[in-house]
Amino acid sequence: MAENTPLKNGEFAVSVAEDPVLWRDRKRWLGLPLTFTAYSLTANKLFVNTGFLNLREEEVRLYRIKDISLTRSLADRLFGVGTLLVQSSDATIPVVEIRHVRNPQKVKDVLSQCVEDCRRRNGIRTSELIGGAPAPGPRPEGEAPADAPDAPPEPGLFPDIDQNGIDDRTEE
Repeated sequence: MAENTPLKNGEFAVSVAEDPVLWRDRKRWLGLPLTFTAYSLTANKLFVNTGFLNLREEEVRLYRIKDISLTRSLADRLFGVGTLLVQSSDATIPVVEIRHVRNPQKVKDVLSQCVEDCRRRNGIRTSELIGGAPAPGPRPEGEAPADAPDAPPEPGLFPDIDQNGIDDRTEE
């Protein structure tokens, strides 16, 4: 497209590079992909597409994923599938359930590796609070409770309004 050509409705002046899909599968019923839920994984995002007439696409950035767990019932093992429960710090979709997919252990391993690689590429470090929540009781003067509206963010999380992986509180 020429530089001075005006844009028509629906056109873009920039292009966005797309990540290649690393894994793709569908939610299965009795081991067969007979549902309208599809999952896909790129190097930066996890996608969940649902629906037949009304479509919905959910997206979780991998650096926001906090935990991945795998469950396999007896029926799941008989049909060669499993369910992954992905906990994230994403506000709109804090828990992603990747239900009844083939090779669930391999999917979990690949997803875990992609999460670590994405964090490393973006320079994101997380910290964990060891020992759980603070003990109840009187607090030192001036210290607000953790559930106060102006409390600091959860450990390992920070305000990232523009989603560039940098703590926006430190940018001036």
